[in-house]
Parts: sequence; structure tokens; C-alpha cells
Amino acid sequence: MDLIKAYKKDQALKDEILTTQKNKDGFRLWWLGQSGYLLQWKGIHLLIDPYLSDSLTKKYADSDKPHIRMSERVIAPEELDFIHLATSSHNHTDHLDGETLIPIIAQNPGLRMIIPEANRSFVAQRIQQPEDYPIGMEAQMSIEIDDIWIHGIPAAHEEIEKDAQDRHIYMGYVFEFGPWTIYHSGDTVWFPELPQYLEPFNINLAILPINGRAPERKVAGNMNAREAVQLAQAIKADIVLPCHYDMFTFNTADPKEFASIAESENQKYLILQHGEHLTERVFL
Repeated sequence: MDLIKAYKKDQALKDEILTTQKNKDGFRLWWLGQSGYLLQWKGIHLLIDPYLSDSLTKKYADSDKPHIRMSERVIAPEELDFIHLATSSHNHTDHLDGETLIPIIAQNPGLRMIIPEANRSFVAQRIQQPEDYPIGMEAQMSIEIDDIWIHGIPAAHEEIEKDAQDRHIYMGYVFEFGPWTIYHSGDTVWFPELPQYLEPFNINLAILPINGRAPERKVAGNMNAREAVQLAQAIKADIVLPCHYDMFTFNTADPKEFASIAESENQKYLILQHGEHLTERVFL
């Protein structure tokens, strides 16, 4: 199977990132594939749930749920030697990948990593760091790092799950920086309280999964395209950006269906290609 070509990749992508960081006005947001993004603002680079390896393809090659890659990798993790912050929303490998994060941490000794506090021991083991290395977050907790406010939001993948200390295992994050607010849901289905958690924020951009859920996939599911549009409208997001598709053949969705639903509901949206970025101009 021919892989879906990246919009920009490898050295061309890195050159673009390093060139645009000189622009201290506005922000840039690149889609790295699956639910992974790179946010650039004031020369700060924040990695959100990056998956830049073939670890899952290798892990499940001889199983009943092979993770066959659909799209080109946009960049090798060791090339990301300018990262300040990274997040993981939960412990699934496409959101917490050792083969991605270990080389990134090695290239960025000062990197700070945000995780759900409930996952601390698991994360430390996977990324091969001391247990006190990550910065733990809990739902409805906020922290400011490099002038970026990060707020913890519960997620249900497919249910709200907590550890023995009543801490959330699955989370999303709201990022507030300058005049902009981005919500990255992590992996989640719609649940009744979710719009209420987001009500305090004026969400400019909502990044939501659209791959849905199906028992035959044998993996936890997410919102489908229609639910993503409905959530974007419920939280009055200016723009909704779909993710969690075009990575693995067994667990994907058609962005054209999402676009059709968004248009029918008069919800503004944007669809990126892997390695493509948006700027604050989309809100004009």
C-alpha cells in the first residue's frame, strides 16, 4: 500500500519550523499525525501527544489487530532538538510513545513534560526517566509554564477512569497563550459533563478525534465525526480541527464525512495534511 504523502516532512519541515520561530507575532500549529501537534509561540515549542515512530506497527505485526501505517512519518524524533514542553494525555502508545519521547528528551535536556498525575509511574518507566521527572496534572488543575497556561480536562476513553486516589487516567488539555485558547481533547467520547468543563474557556480551536468506536477494532473508541462537530458547537469553538485518522488502517475515519457534517451544521472547520500548519489568521 502506498503511504499518504506528507504535506511537508523531514528537513523541509524542520527548516520551516526553525525559520518561522523568528516571527514572534502570532502562533503556528503543525499536525504531526494521529493526535500529535507542534505548537510554536514566541519561540516556544510545545509538543502535544507526539507519535513519530513505527513502534505500534512492530508491536502488533503478528496480532489480530495489526497497526498498518497509512501515512508517511513527517520527521524523525531526534531531529526535534528545539522542544521546550511536551504533553501526554494518557498512556496509550500513540499518545505516549517511548520510541518518540526518549530521543526527544535526549536532544532537549531542559524539556518539561506534562502528564496526568495518575500515570506518573507508568510514564517514567516508558520514557526511562526518574519518577519525579514529569509534571503531574489533574482534571480542573492549571499550571503556567513559559507564559502558556495549561488546564486539565477530564476525558472518557470510553469511560471516565480514575486511579485509587481518584485521579483521572485519561485527560485533555486547554492551552491558553496570548489571546488564543486551544483545546486538545486527547482520546475521548462525548460525555454529558464535558461541555460544562469547557464552559469557562473561550475556545478558539478545538482539536477533536473523529475515528469513532467499533467493537471489532478491539481498542477503546472516541467521538465520531458528527459528535466532534456537535461538541465544537456545544462549546462554541471558533474552529474545529479533526484528528486521530489516517495513521492506522484498522482505526481511521474519512475526513470528507467530517467536512460534510461540519458544513451542514455551519460549523467552521479546517482539515490539515500531515506536516501542514495553521496560523492565527484562520480566525480572521
